[in-house]
Order: sequence, then C-alpha cells, then structure tokens
Amino acid sequence: MKEQLVLGIDLGGTYTKIGVVTKDGSIIATRKFKTGAKAPFPDFLKNLERELSGLKDTLDSSHELIAIGIGAPNANANSGNMEQAPNFRWGDAVPIVSEVEKILRLPVAIANDANASALGEQQFGMGKGMDNFVVITLGTGLGSGIISHGKLLTGAHGMAGELGHVNVDPSPNARQCNCGLKGCLETYVSVTGMRRTIFELIAEMRDDSPLRSISFEEMTGEIISDCALNGDPIALKAFEKTAETLGVQLADTAAHLDPEAFILLGGLSKAGDILLKPTIASMERNLFNAYTGKIRVLISDTPGDNAVLGPAALGWQRITDG
Repeated sequence: MKEQLVLGIDLGGTYTKIGVVTKDGSIIATRKFKTGAKAPFPDFLKNLERELSGLKDTLDSSHELIAIGIGAPNANANSGNMEQAPNFRWGDAVPIVSEVEKILRLPVAIANDANASALGEQQFGMGKGMDNFVVITLGTGLGSGIISHGKLLTGAHGMAGELGHVNVDPSPNARQCNCGLKGCLETYVSVTGMRRTIFELIAEMRDDSPLRSISFEEMTGEIISDCALNGDPIALKAFEKTAETLGVQLADTAAHLDPEAFILLGGLSKAGDILLKPTIASMERNLFNAYTGKIRVLISDTPGDNAVLGPAALGWQRITDG
C-alpha cells in the first residue's frame, strides 16, 4: 500500500519553500526558490512548476501525493485567491488555487501564511495540547494566525488575523506601509520594519557595526539576529525598540482573545531571548491586570527549513474535512 503524502507550499515575500510531508509531520523532501514578488505572476508559476517537477522526481513508487496546502500572504480561504498582498506586484486578486490545481490536478487548500503556520504548530509543534493560542510570524512582513477553541479563526471574509495591519502610530510621520496605510505594526515589527529601524539608528548612533556595510535589500532577519547575538550595539538597540512595540500589541491582542500563549516564528525569532525577554516585559507592563502572569510568549522550536509543515497541516485538514 502506498504511503500517502501532502505537498506543502510556503509562499513567502522573498522565498517559496515546497515539501512533501507525511501525516505525522515527517518531511520527505524539500526545495526552495526565490519567489519573485516584484516579477510577473506567470514567472512564478513557471518556476513553481519546474521545482515541483524536481521534487516529484525525488519520490518513488511507494509514495502518493493526495493533496496540496498553500500558505500565502493575504490568502483568502474562501476565494482561493491571494488578495491585495502588499509586498507583491501580482495583481489585486491572484488565483493561486486554480493555477496550482492546473499543474498537479490535486485538491488544494489555501490560507493566510500565518494561519497555515498556526495549524502547523497545532498539529506538529508547540501548539499541541493548546486550544487557544496566536502565532506571530516575523518575516518580510508580520502575519498572525489565531487558534480559538481548537479551531482556526478565519472570520466572515476568510481574512481574519491581519495583526500586521493594526495601527501603532497615528502620527503624520508614521511609516508608510505597502498596504497603503500608514503606521501599520509590520512597518515596525518585521524584517522590513527592523531594516528601517536599523537605518535610522545607523544615522543616529556612532558605534561600529557590520550592519553599516550591508544594503537594505541584503539585510535579512538572520543577519540582524546574528549581529545581535554577537553583541552588536545597533542590532541590540533595534531589537529593544522592536520588542517594546511588539509587546504592547501582544497585550492589546490578549485583551481581545485571552490566549494561552503567543508563539513567535520567522527570521527575527532566531535572536531568541534578545527578542523574547524584552517582548515579555513590554507585554506584562501593558496587560490588563486580569491577564498578568498568565499568558506565555514562546519561540517556535520548528526550524526555518520546516516552514512547509504549516501548509502541509492545511493540506491534511483539506483531506480530513473533505
């Protein structure tokens, strides 16, 4: 009898990762390629088809792909489209599900990338045994996925969990977000937001730092985290400012949802306690006292290479729910 597998596609603003995953979360094979968010959508489809072909060649006759799960920014689970994704130039309503179905002719489920990550944490990771938690993804942007009473919260329009676009700065000088609004959380708390903070600090601070010689586009979350872990004063100050903002928003979100925990993942989370400790301190200072000391903030222990687990969990749910 063939072993059934699900294909997970993690469509990020910088890279797309694909992988085949068993029902217990074992990853059989993965591939990674540049998304090309600023290039035309058909270019992405060509690259995806090429990488999928290469991935399928690594499987043998004992394996059977039965479904596909896709995590993508601003994905609408109801329409199957990626809608008005702020960091992409593919159009306002991109038919991801229908185009991927044409390539592999398998059932496809899609969700906001952070929603998919929340399912992955629930099924395979730190969310096991929790019924109420929030996943925060700190990548190119900031995404969030909400598990409430054991179920993924999707909302009336299939778009729940856009915490990256709550306003944290109503001033006229607030940072411009790619979504068209100003002062969005992800313009301060994300890899892109951290880059902006670091470039402001480079202008303000005199300290030597390897960050001074890195271009805006080349400055990844991992690079920023590594610099902070090595004691770089500019990176450390950037994390301090970022953690303060993030902690305040976690406190606000706690007032809405009363979660058991927040789970952080993505490039910035690689800094570990440098991000975690000041974020917790900021959250606790701003929490409604009924929640004080009750809500955990955790960093996912799922390696970055395992980003396909969330979309794969979505694919398995598609098979289960029919």
